[in-house]
Amino acid sequence: MFEFDQYLGFLAIMTVLTIGFWLMIFLLTFVIPYWLGGSIIELIKEKREAKKAKLEE
Repeated sequence: MFEFDQYLGFLAIMTVLTIGFWLMIFLLTFVIPYWLGGSIIELIKEKREAKKAKLEE
């Protein structure tokens, strides 16, 4: 069915695809929401500070 070098190539391709799949799952479930949440919090802080500075003037 498969020769040994074809088997190794198949394993290499499956390994790369599997790593890519789990990397995408990790990015979509942890990294991107963390990044968006942090940027939203920073935006709220900046608006609060700008409003506070405007009221002090």
